Amino acid sequence: MSVASKMKRSISSWRGVQAFKALPLSKRKIVFYVEDGGYWNYFKDIYTALQNNFNQEITYVTSSDSDPMLSQPHSGISSFFIGSGIARTFFFAGLEAEILVMTMPDLQTFHIKRSPYPVKYVYLHHSLASTHMIYRSEAFDNFDSILCVGPHHLAEIKARETLYNLPCKELVQHGYGKLDALIASGQLGPRKQNSSDALQVLIAPSWGEKGLLELFADEVIESLLKVNCNIIVRPHPRTFHLKPDLKFHLLDSFGNNKNFQLDLDSNSFDSFYSSDIMISDWSGAALEFGFGLERPIIFVDVPKKILNSKYQELEIEPLEVQIRDQIGIVLSTKDISEIGEVAKKLGKSKNDWQTKVAEARSRWVYNIGNSGGVAAKFLMSYIQEKDKI
Repeated sequence: MSVASKMKRSISSWRGVQAFKALPLSKRKIVFYVEDGGYWNYFKDIYTALQNNFNQEITYVTSSDSDPMLSQPHSGISSFFIGSGIARTFFFAGLEAEILVMTMPDLQTFHIKRSPYPVKYVYLHHSLASTHMIYRSEAFDNFDSILCVGPHHLAEIKARETLYNLPCKELVQHGYGKLDALIASGQLGPRKQNSSDALQVLIAPSWGEKGLLELFADEVIESLLKVNCNIIVRPHPRTFHLKPDLKFHLLDSFGNNKNFQLDLDSNSFDSFYSSDIMISDWSGAALEFGFGLERPIIFVDVPKKILNSKYQELEIEPLEVQIRDQIGIVLSTKDISEIGEVAKKLGKSKNDWQTKVAEARSRWVYNIGNSGGVAAKFLMSYIQEKDKI
């Protein structure tokens, strides 16, 4: 980004902060903060329920200047751009609102602090994964309320509060809006295909030095192409930020192969819908694919992604660890060269997985199909109580 572009973005972010502050407090009852335009998928069902059930307006604050909600906001939304620099820090430090809903963890840990004003901070999960291994230890300690995806989140947060004598948060049995959208798409179960269609494999891992693409990209793709699979590689958005050469390497090595496709739109579900199975590692996208489409996954057993070295103190096995054999199979890294044959075998048995995955989803996710309504009712109950005072 050029110096002029950075300056223009900075000026726009400060203007956004000032415009937000100019709003009357009556317009700041419920504020959504979104780090990136793609995160709207997690808020959408809550917004819809607030509009349809309560006719409640919201204020939408984003750090992305290309967020579609800035140029084409939905009915009942006032949108503001605040960037991700000093203007955003200033925004949070002096925030006046009744409720702030956000998907960004680590509140109060780094430069994003709680406001001195009486704001209710509500955390909205953007992953089905557990709270205590792939997040920093204090990631959720400073929120007032947590919209929990399932019973694993409830148990983990309570266990941490007990272990460290922390104040009790309001834990809401919420669910997962992105999952509801996948289920509502009508794509559940094995993909409809002709008998002559090749197996469609989606490679969608997490990111990091020990991630699947970072360690074994060539081996996995070559093995799948060898057995005539069609392949979509859908990297995590942070993969190419940390390892930009990988993108060019993949395109140089496989871009001319008609069975290879690189999907860079992490906000689209199209590659999910068109795939028979997924290959992943510790990515939350694997849980979305399995639970959302009832299709199986190959989990390559690369080292766990751990940001909290003390996660075992809770004595709760993270969901992303214990769920693997309930929605797919685990492949050792020493067998990585055989992943093509393993994928073909799993593809032949894909019809056998639908019931098993659906049962696991019912066990681990709250309010399937109605998470937005539950969250909206929770938020409005707080607003209505405040209005009585």
